[in-house]
Parts: sequence; C-alpha cells; structure tokens
Amino acid sequence: MSLRRIAIPQLEARENKPVMNKPVLIIGGPTSSGKSALAVEIALSFNGVVINADSMQVYRDLAILTGRPDAATMAQVSHRLFGVLDGDDVCSAGRWREMASKEIEAAWKAEALPIVVGGTGLYLRALTRGLAEVPEISGEVRGAARALYDRLGGVGFQAELAIRDPEMAARLHSSDRQRLMRAWEVVEATGHSLAEWQAAAKSLPGLPLNAATLVLMPPRDALYGACDSRFLKMMEDGALAEVQRLAARRLAPERPVMKALGVRPLIAHMAGDIPLEEAVALAQRETRRYAKRQSTWFRNQTIGISEEPSEKADIETLKLVSSLYSENIKEEIFSFLNRFLLTLAG
Repeated sequence: MSLRRIAIPQLEARENKPVMNKPVLIIGGPTSSGKSALAVEIALSFNGVVINADSMQVYRDLAILTGRPDAATMAQVSHRLFGVLDGDDVCSAGRWREMASKEIEAAWKAEALPIVVGGTGLYLRALTRGLAEVPEISGEVRGAARALYDRLGGVGFQAELAIRDPEMAARLHSSDRQRLMRAWEVVEATGHSLAEWQAAAKSLPGLPLNAATLVLMPPRDALYGACDSRFLKMMEDGALAEVQRLAARRLAPERPVMKALGVRPLIAHMAGDIPLEEAVALAQRETRRYAKRQSTWFRNQTIGISEEPSEKADIETLKLVSSLYSENIKEEIFSFLNRFLLTLAG
C-alpha cells in the first residue's frame, strides 16, 4: 500500500465558538470511587446538570455493566450523554468533546451548573487542554492493520511499526493491540506519526472554560474493595443477561462496547469456556487493574488547570480528595465549590 502524506493543518478555534466564561465543574477519578453519587449530590444542591465523560457509559447496550445511573437517579436530576449511542457506533474523544460542549452551553442557557463527570482521562483532557484532529482513517487501512496484526502478532507488528514510526513503537507495549494498530493506521494513512498529530494539539486548544476540578483519589485497598463489591452488585442486578443480549448482536470485536470491563470473561463463561465464578473473578481483576491505570493517569495530570495564566489567580480550581466519596467529606467538597462559585461571581 502506497504511503500518502497529508499535511497537518494549523487548526484554529472555530470562529462561531462561544466565549465560555461561566462556571463548569469537572469530577474525575478512577472507577468505583463514588464520582456519580457525588455529581448527583452536587446537582441537587447547586441546580446542576450531570454530563457524562465515561467512554463506555455513552453506549446504551450496557447500562448495568458500565455503572450507568439508574432510572430513579436520572429522574432526580438532569443527566446528559448517558446511553446516547448504539453499541455498533464509535465515540472518539473529539466526537465526545463536541457533544459535551453543546451540553455545557445548554446547561448555561438553562441557568444550571454543568457537572462533567467521568473517568475517561482522554475525554476530560480533550475538553480542557485540546486535541489533535487526526483525519478519518479509511476502512481499507483499518482492515489492513487488523490483518497485519493477526498475521504477525503483537511483537512482529510492533517491529513493523518501528520501521514506519519508531517513536510510537517505542512508546507502546507489544501487547497493546488497539494503540499499536491506531499508530500504524495513522502513519499509513497520513504519512505522519501519531506523535506529530498529538503534538499539534495546541493548535486546537481546550475550550475556554472557567472550570473547577474535583478528583477522587482513594487509597488502593479501599478502591479495590469498592471495585470488587461493585461488580458483584452488577451481577445481582442482571449484568450477565445484559451481556447475553449484547453477544446476540454479534458486533465486531473491535467495537469499543465489546471491550467494556467484564464483557470478555462473561462471554467466555456463556461459551462454556470457564465457570461463572472464574468469570467474575477475572472481571474483578480486570476492573482493579483499570482503576489502577486511571489512578496513575489522574495522579500525573492536572486536567482542570489551564496552561494559560488565569485572569483570576485567586480562584482555587483543583481539589484532590484522598478517599472514596461519602457523606463524611460532603461538607469539605461543598465548601470548595462554594468558594469557587462565589469568587468567580465576585
């Protein structure tokens, strides 16, 4: 396949993009840390609209397994971008960013506080820091990437990528199938390394939000226990039947929804490959490992702080909470939010 080189554009902010100078609250943290419950509590007290920033909760197929708020919770306060896409669809960070910005604007028009909540760090970073716009990759290139990976395996595919894009090959592990293929697709389709496109992110800056950020960072033992308990509750609530319905759709395995935590081990159980107890244990381990990766990401990021100097430097915009969310820390969190809103207004 011949390599076609596409110029990386100097992206600029859209001329019709509104000035977003009203408050936004961002709530981040690993799975099972209590983000959703906190968002609802704040929405009830501050006239808020809860906007989803979880890459799996955007799909309607797995309401239980992805921990989407139930009907009773969603009836309490307004929720947006939960279960809005079909499982056969693909939601990128850029697509989510556009949807989220519209929901933020709608909340402001309704004189409500937008509360963006989720653990997908790339989504939150795209909103606050910007995103490089990589051109659409054709189905032909995607298919070629999959075929090459299936033929060479992880180690061989990484070696092939190293010939075309040594920088990205050095960044990735040979077992990271999805990211390896993505890097290969981009350099194959555009002639530029994915690293180059990512470096161009400053050309598409984050939205000009007056954002306060709350990050829940509980101790590892407490977090892991919450992950295990949460998955057992999902099973009690019907997660297995939900995955059975998803499997019956026979979606392509590379669809994001098919990679949701717990899907693969539960499908393996339904196929008769492993007993249910083992499937649950594998799903719990998968969830704990994901929570660990999320914690590491949030620990190394400051998603709520703009790289540009603040016009109001006295505003406290970031609060890290070293525990699971509970009523015991509600007053501390509400005090932080009150100070932010009052300072911004004054």
